[in-house]
Amino acid sequence: MSIRHTTKARRGAAATALAAALALAVAGCGNGDGDKKPDDAADRTSTAGKDDGDEQEPAADSSKTIGEMKGPGGVVVTLHSAVRDGGGFVTVNATVTNHGSQLFTAFAWRSQETDVKPSPSVSGASLIDGKGKKRYLVLRDTDGQCLCTTGLSGIKPNESRPLFAQFPAPPKSVKEIDFQIPTMPSVSITLSG
Repeated sequence: MSIRHTTKARRGAAATALAAALALAVAGCGNGDGDKKPDDAADRTSTAGKDDGDEQEPAADSSKTIGEMKGPGGVVVTLHSAVRDGGGFVTVNATVTNHGSQLFTAFAWRSQETDVKPSPSVSGASLIDGKGKKRYLVLRDTDGQCLCTTGLSGIKPNESRPLFAQFPAPPKSVKEIDFQIPTMPSVSITLSG
């Protein structure tokens, strides 16, 4: 066999091996679930916006109450936790309950910013440090979505839905802070963690 034929055979074998390696690498990149998201990247806000008639569980331990806000039309927000985590965030978990006689949609609770995506949500919520004279707004992701519950529309009379909002954490020295949602009276809460 000549050197020319040996070189062609080696190139062919190398090309076949490279193609097989690339095929395995591409196959290994998928999560095997088609278009499904992995569990750790699941959208925390997707269940809050569902209107499938199923009763939904609160996002936090609903037996614990750290504050309550009563707004117009019989809407009540019960705060369950305000936890400072290691990543420099504060996550507030609550339940909104419609004690009124009409459907409730949280349009007035949205942020008034024009550069974020509008949706009935708690994107207009804030934490107020009165002593430090500082306001902490709900965080946004790179797509302009709030790191909070969205899809708060069509809440039926006597229906409850979980909600959450994530904020930048105030300094560790701040233990008491006011939580505000537009159209609702503010409530003083204690940060944990």
